[in-house]
Amino acid sequence: MGTTEAQERAASLGLPPELLARLASRYEPEVTDDIIAGYAASRACTLRANTLKASPAEVAAELDAAGIAWRAPAFYADAFVTDAGSEPALRALDAYAQGKVYLQSLSAMLPPLALDPRPGESILDMAAAPGGKTCQTAALSGGKALITACEKNAVRAQKLRHNLEKQGVARCNVMECDARKLDEFFTFDKVLLDAPCSGSGTVSLAGGAYRGGFSGELLERSVKTQRALLRKAFETVRPGGIVVYATCSILPEENELLIESVLNPSKDELAGAPRDGGRGGRRGRGKRRGGERPRPAKPVNAEVVPLPDELLEGVPLLPCALEGAACVRPTELYEGFFVAVLKRLS
Repeated sequence: MGTTEAQERAASLGLPPELLARLASRYEPEVTDDIIAGYAASRACTLRANTLKASPAEVAAELDAAGIAWRAPAFYADAFVTDAGSEPALRALDAYAQGKVYLQSLSAMLPPLALDPRPGESILDMAAAPGGKTCQTAALSGGKALITACEKNAVRAQKLRHNLEKQGVARCNVMECDARKLDEFFTFDKVLLDAPCSGSGTVSLAGGAYRGGFSGELLERSVKTQRALLRKAFETVRPGGIVVYATCSILPEENELLIESVLNPSKDELAGAPRDGGRGGRRGRGKRRGGERPRPAKPVNAEVVPLPDELLEGVPLLPCALEGAACVRPTELYEGFFVAVLKRLS
């Protein structure tokens, strides 16, 4: 199958050939062209009211007073959409300085909404920095959820603490650690995992130039990290508890296929064999013969909880093989994103 004009244009602007090939192999040509159009769009500036400090009506009034035009997306009453060039004006608002608003992608607002945090629940945010979803989770619970936020990078952890303080989040314990290494005695009612990913949903071709960090090597590393984090999420959530898995990728290998590999590990993984059958590769140096085998994967008894229709109202979606989950198509309003709600059964 030949490339379309849109795909040739994207390649000429620097879209990585491997990413273009993966998109073309996973989506129909017209869908791939729609994705590329989303990459090329100048994205609107979006924000949400921090209801720990201000109501949406108060934020709307300040936007009106500053002459900043806005509109509300259908799926979230606390969110605001403004023009692409409005970020400097938004950052100049008193509401911004006082932590009454948080500039955030519309797509990134979906995972905390899917988590549906309630007062008194214990919640783990496994990859929390810079803190937008952590702050939103706190706000959605009225500041009454008990949140543990993990961030292994010291600089990013400091940024997380800054944002939590600015947004008025009090009931949050920041742990400067890799969530994959949490002690086994930790148990939570709900887990939010916005996993590190290839960033295939946030690529930009706006302005006629490629911006992004996608590479095949990054994708390979991301999948390995995602799998380990998701397995840990199921280890830490109580039976009957909820795991929300999200990425800013639109590639199935980081999304529905990744979830499938965790819920239904292969025979080799169950036995602790390397996923490549032990042949090694470019990173095959070091311990090999007599070295440690990977830990055997444990089957996970979980089910997908379908996202409610009202959460996806007006949200542009891509085809997704995991029923009940959602893959958001990049547009002028949305970044590419994936969200799934998973319930641990036992």
